Amino acid sequence: MPAFPAHDGTRLACHVSGTGPPLVCLPGGPMRASAYLGDLGGLDAHRTLVRLDLRGTGASQPPADPSTYRCDRLVDDIEALREHLGLERVDLLAHCAGANLAALYASRCPERVGRLALITPSVVAVGITVTADVRLATARLRAQESWYPQAYAALKDIVAGRVADVRWEAIAPFLHGRWDDAARALDAADAEEKNGEAAAVYGSEGAYDPAAVRAALGALPAPVLVLAGEVDLNSPPPATARYAGLFPHAELAVQPGAGHFPWLDDPARFTAATAAFLG
Repeated sequence: MPAFPAHDGTRLACHVSGTGPPLVCLPGGPMRASAYLGDLGGLDAHRTLVRLDLRGTGASQPPADPSTYRCDRLVDDIEALREHLGLERVDLLAHCAGANLAALYASRCPERVGRLALITPSVVAVGITVTADVRLATARLRAQESWYPQAYAALKDIVAGRVADVRWEAIAPFLHGRWDDAARALDAADAEEKNGEAAAVYGSEGAYDPAAVRAALGALPAPVLVLAGEVDLNSPPPATARYAGLFPHAELAVQPGAGHFPWLDDPARFTAATAAFLG
């Protein structure tokens, strides 16, 4: 578990496993420790995974200044990791909210990005809105599931603004291609692995300038993979397709039957698609 200093002196940790060229992996959450990424469905057989614990998560030190949890300020930590690894350019894989950080890094340091894989990405940083109608239509793809009636009723309450904690918990099955023991364990670990204080700051006011980010990504020379899960309620394919359209050199892959964690739903299919892109 190599540790290295961020530019402000905060000690950051990364977890290295696998073989092949390094691939820096940014977790989502936001601000969830990188442990949940695991070996990304066996991707470590193709690349050396460098899973970064963002500041204040996992084995990384909390910063002296909590305002540095904001996404745009975390860009400097990615650059510090690149320097620590001694790489002229870095291949990046980012999941969920980590895609917002990857997008900001790519827009600020385009010459430092080799390849960029955005896995079921959040689209907040680029100003794409996922409408209630799209979420509900995506949810209806699961109508044959035993848990569907209760979960869909909870989702309708949420999109209508009738939100309670129990209702959020009830829609968790929509984030997984299979609501099995592995999915339940990953979902249950979220509370322990996430830094709530940091998550509240991550996307706070000033974190994103969507117009500027879209303009910068529109000139990004790096190849980009945007991988969506067919039934992912969080990052549904219509939104991820719009995201892929922002890049000049992007491919969109929609993994059949997958939710928000496609490496868990079908490891072989996920690894094949991602490894083929990364080369």
